[in-house]
Amino acid sequence: MTQQQEPSTRKIRIGLIYGGRSGEHEVSLASAESVIANINQDKYEVVPIAINKAGQWLLGVEPARMIEAQKNTQAKHELEQSTAVTFTGDPSLRRLISVKEGESLKDDGALDVILPVMHGTSGEDGALQGLLEMANIPYIGCGVLGSALGMDKEKMKMIFEQAGLPVGPYLVYRRNQWERDPEPIMNAIEEKLGYPCFVKPVNLGSSVGINKAHDRAELAHAINVAAEYDRKIIIERNINCREFECAVLGNDEPIVSVMGEVIPSNEFYDYRAKYVDGKSQVIIPAPVSQELSQEMRRQALVAFTSLDLSGLSRIDFFLEKEANKIYINEVNTLPGFTKVSMYPTLWEASGLSYAELIDRLIELALERHSDLQRNRTNFAQ
Repeated sequence: MTQQQEPSTRKIRIGLIYGGRSGEHEVSLASAESVIANINQDKYEVVPIAINKAGQWLLGVEPARMIEAQKNTQAKHELEQSTAVTFTGDPSLRRLISVKEGESLKDDGALDVILPVMHGTSGEDGALQGLLEMANIPYIGCGVLGSALGMDKEKMKMIFEQAGLPVGPYLVYRRNQWERDPEPIMNAIEEKLGYPCFVKPVNLGSSVGINKAHDRAELAHAINVAAEYDRKIIIERNINCREFECAVLGNDEPIVSVMGEVIPSNEFYDYRAKYVDGKSQVIIPAPVSQELSQEMRRQALVAFTSLDLSGLSRIDFFLEKEANKIYINEVNTLPGFTKVSMYPTLWEASGLSYAELIDRLIELALERHSDLQRNRTNFAQ
């Protein structure tokens, strides 16, 4: 008689990648701290993988140590002694490897799924996702295409317009255009958009590098600031509006959370209002009519599918006060996971706890990876 084997009790190994060479480095550290504090430790073994501002991957470094190293010389020195690792694009390995010659990891470095909370450049623009695709390892969130489109505000808005979604007036310029001849650019902005207007780096999130310009001098300054962060600058017409957000979760059959309204503490919802002063108000569910709420949630699903997103995304809307007209603003394909971030807060209000949300995101990552394995990689007659 065959002896029945007991089910495996091995925890799922989660590679938590955070930090990175981005203006959103600090936000990423806070997100990683929240994930570690809230993930179900009975089900998952979390393997922290920090990426410092120099781009070095460090194994087993907790976010708190990264935060301390920014303030303390001794902590920074200790951090530099951490095990440096990397991923290889070889799908037969699907593991971390040490970059130090002759050094091997204490375990085999294998990971079951990657949970990236590396916001901004290289983390949510498709770069990291491309590396993970080559390594053939499941990861949470959008794929290469969806991540790239979700980061590029210009291409995102172009696809929104093609999908029939309402987009506010905007202009886009390249950094070299601005540096070569700024006067015609400012003239065009004044003629087509007017003041006040918002100036943003095209490829960045968390409202980093964003300024509101009320006159020509402020406009020039705002463009110079945005150009420090990206080679493309987007200028958007100011809309006298209320700001709303919702969270989307899923792959081919996504669902949408309740709507939330953001009331910024500053003149607009910038980096400081989001993460520093803590005075911005969030109202969930949003005090808006059922008709408008349903329409924004419908548009969120259209945006999600039109950009070929998967896993998760936060969708932001403007509601023009005078005309009561909805404008879709942008998507965030790797939204913040801090204790004050809207994405987990919206799902909490929709009946899904932080820990349950992480469970579902891991399930979706494994489902998406399994589906991708069905694709043929050879051609045969």
